[in-house]
This record gives sequence, structure tokens and C-alpha cells, in this order.
Amino acid sequence: MVAGLVLALSSAGVSAAQAAPAAPAGGRAGDRFVTHTRVLNSEALLRIGRAAIREAHRRGQRVTVAIVDRSGATRLVLKTAHAGPQTEESAKRKAFTAVSFGQPTSKLAANAVGDGPTIRDIPGTLFLAGGVPVISGGMPIAGIGVGGAPQGSIDEAIARAGLRAVEGALGR
Repeated sequence: MVAGLVLALSSAGVSAAQAAPAAPAGGRAGDRFVTHTRVLNSEALLRIGRAAIREAHRRGQRVTVAIVDRSGATRLVLKTAHAGPQTEESAKRKAFTAVSFGQPTSKLAANAVGDGPTIRDIPGTLFLAGGVPVISGGMPIAGIGVGGAPQGSIDEAIARAGLRAVEGALGR
């Protein structure tokens, strides 16, 4: 049972930052200044969220699951009972980082080290394991972030369980 609250669930509204590359030549007349963007619908958001929460319960973890769209806007937040207050921000930032770079946050951590400026300096990012991108049409269209488990690898496993709930139904 989901003991949390759905804080944000939106199936409409696409920002300019979500704009995909323009449709190829030969598109419909009048589409010259229009781009078509892939976004997760509310059914996909809920499937991902429910699957991730089920996995968290199976593992006995108190976490928050967040899903952001390509522009970084929060689309869904779910919390298990007794998830700490820090878990929401952590989950959102992991989701944002995963969609921004199109890679799991666990793979990005190596690029976030050094004495000079690095990708860790980009506002809103968090380079701890627990964020995975949702890929459709070869592009990241969303990020799933989980925060709260004692190890990032557990957060990432929970996020991947959410992703598996929609794999095969995301288009190419």
C-alpha cells in the first residue's frame, strides 16, 4: 500500500525545454515551428511509481520516488511510510540528473570529481546512485529518482524496478 501522497501528477503542459528536434522535412504543412515531444502519460507515471514503491516495500525501505520530465519538471512524487524529509529532495535531484545526462546517476559519479569545475557544479544535480533515465526514441524523456535507502545501489534497484514496469511500451 502506498502510504505517501501524490504531490504532482500532470499529463498536460510541455515547456520549451522539452522540445525535441524538429520533425523531419516532409512533415505536415504548418508544422514548421512545431516540435513533437514524447512525455510519459499519467498511466505510465503511476505504473512506474507503484512498481517502485512495491519494490521498496519488498526490500523494507523507507524512500521517496520522484519522476521528472525532460525539462526537469516534477511529474510524480510518492513516499513510503516514515520516509525521511530529506528523501524527497534527494529523489528529485537524482531524477533530474538522470534525465539531464541520459545515464544512471551511478555511472555519472566518476565525472563529478576533481579540483576544478565539474558537472557536480550544475545546479539541481546530485551524483549519488539512485537515478535512472527513461529512454524513448533514443532520447531521455524522463528521470526516475529514489532517495532514502542506506545505499545508493538499493535506491537504484528500486528505480529500475519502476522502469521495468513500462519497458517495452515506450516506443523506439
